[in-house]
Amino acid sequence: MYKIVFPILLSIVIFSLVFSNEEKEEKIIPPKFIYNEIYSYNNLTTEKIDSFFLNRYKMGAFSGTVLFSKHDTIVYKKAFGFANTRKKDSLKIDSRFQLASVSKTFTAFGIMLLEKEGKLSFQDSVRKFFPDFPYENISIHQLLVHRSGLPNYMYVADEFWHTDKNITIDNCDIIDLLIAHEPLKYRTPGTKYNYNNTNYALLASIIEKVTAMKFTEFMEKNVFDALGMINTTIYDKNDSAENKEKVIGYVGRNRIADNTYLNGVVGDKGVYSTVEDMNKFSRAIFENYLFSKDEMNSAYQLYNKELHDHDNYGYGWRINMLPDSTKIVYHSGWWKGFRSYFIRSLKDEKTIIVLSNNSRTGKFNSKELMDLFDIKYELLNTNESISYQEN
Repeated sequence: MYKIVFPILLSIVIFSLVFSNEEKEEKIIPPKFIYNEIYSYNNLTTEKIDSFFLNRYKMGAFSGTVLFSKHDTIVYKKAFGFANTRKKDSLKIDSRFQLASVSKTFTAFGIMLLEKEGKLSFQDSVRKFFPDFPYENISIHQLLVHRSGLPNYMYVADEFWHTDKNITIDNCDIIDLLIAHEPLKYRTPGTKYNYNNTNYALLASIIEKVTAMKFTEFMEKNVFDALGMINTTIYDKNDSAENKEKVIGYVGRNRIADNTYLNGVVGDKGVYSTVEDMNKFSRAIFENYLFSKDEMNSAYQLYNKELHDHDNYGYGWRINMLPDSTKIVYHSGWWKGFRSYFIRSLKDEKTIIVLSNNSRTGKFNSKELMDLFDIKYELLNTNESISYQEN
């Protein structure tokens, strides 16, 4: 009996070990980025950066966190001000901020992952996923590059949502409102660029339709967790009426921004992150962790031909192409007490991240941030700064 049972048990153990090892090999292991940190204020770059933000903070003109990096070296990082001014709860470098429209960069990244897996095509029509959608000939590509011509859902919601704005709206509600009321488009799809939050709310809905997962769940599993972004999440008011994030957004020195009914819509906004996690994301892209360099370059194309090379829009990135054809890719955002800046120089792998929890004092000219870090930038004329229309 022993001679029969032992070989069977041994076979089971060996099979289990082999199967277990196969599972481990298939599992995505988040990258462990190793950084050198030289922000000791002993060189001109760090001194210049520190002086700029410290002076603004002392004048009451900045509250937030800052990180500058080059390649795998963090040149500078620091926190200024309070997460909660009443409690005098100091901001820390790992404090999480609402990224506002910088969230669009992550939404586009999620769409690109699904396209790479063959689960959708950039040329797919919105009607493929939502047959009753009232506007025809609108593709995923047009949503990504803001050429859909669709009306802005925020204005549609203000007009047609419940009179009681305490009732939170979500992405499905937005689609239902567009179907029910079919408000006028801004223009014919594909004819002209028009930055519009509706585009990225719809992209989040398409992700949910394709994956049968909540947008938040998909992003956390396939992007944030996959890249080791341990302090990044998405706030959806439908999941929690109370926003429990410790960092409070202010629209004035002490005026707290309201938790609006629109915070139930995600994709165009809603991501909360830290400067360190944002830098992980930037490094993962530079190191071709989930996409090859050629695959990522598809996100950096000048898809809006009527726009200047110095201010164009790709797949979740604004694009500034320099005369030598190198590019600065960036996004900025503003929403209910928060401002965010995410700037990457592709040629020299420089990254700038500035997150602020006061929309009044957190406003920067993006070019002055690049000047601090010696990033070249092309302007249309000497008086022009980066222009953007955000949430």
